[in-house]
Parts: sequence; structure tokens; C-alpha cells
Amino acid sequence: NVPAIAAFGAAAQWALENQNIEARRLEKLRNAFEMQLASRFPDAVIFGQNSPRLANTSAFAIPGVSAETLLIALDLAGLSVSSGSACSSGKVKSSHVLEAMGVEPQIARGAIRVSLGHRSQGSDMEKLLAGLDKSVARINSRTSAIQTAA
Repeated sequence: NVPAIAAFGAAAQWALENQNIEARRLEKLRNAFEMQLASRFPDAVIFGQNSPRLANTSAFAIPGVSAETLLIALDLAGLSVSSGSACSSGKVKSSHVLEAMGVEPQIARGAIRVSLGHRSQGSDMEKLLAGLDKSVARINSRTSAIQTAA
């Protein structure tokens, strides 16, 4: 399939020539998202925030909110995020990487991973932040109601 091989070669060349530009764009988008996340959820933990890391990935936890519960709430809102690392998808166990970083188990169990791509825009991040606002508020209100009833 020579046309497909040629197209793949052209796409690979384009990606190589534009990878630094795209990495800077994604890093700015990720950093803006994390700034808004921290302002909306002051107790949020952003993993690796002050370390060199992938430009397209943000990993965070909101204390008191389990990843499983937040994943379901965001999915119902039409938002796709993950918990843990890509290499451990489908596993319920806390991340061994966060464990090695010394992250407390109850925080590690709330870890959410957001991956950005070439189609990601600021409007996507705003939708995610709005979804987080609603979902965390709903989760916290349920938790308060349960604690009050007990």
C-alpha cells in the first residue's frame, strides 16, 4: 500500500517538524488548566507540578474524592479522563508510581489523569473544569448527607 506508506511518512515528517511548537502549546494549556484547578479547589494536589514532565498530561487528586466516584460522575457529564497511569488502565489498585513518590494512599486513590492532544483547546479545559465543579460539589454534598445521617 504505497500511498498509505507515503502518507504515513509525510505525517511523521510533519510531526517531527512541529513537535516543539505543539509541546509548548499543550504545556501552556495544561498549565492554565492546573492554575484554574488550584484556584477552584485550593486543596487539590497536582502531581509533579514543579518537575519536568510531559507537556500533555496533568495528574491530580482532590482530597476526599475517590477517583472511581469522580470518573463515573465525569463520564456521566460526557467527559473522559482516567485514573492512574495509561499503562495501568483497568486496574483499581493505587498507582505504584505515586506510592514510590511518597504520596499518601488516600490521596493516591483519588488520582485523576487528564491527557491533552492535538485537538485539545481551552474550551475543552473549561468544560472539564465546569464538570469538575459540578461533580465534586455533588460528591461532597452526598458525603455530607451520609455523614450527617450517621
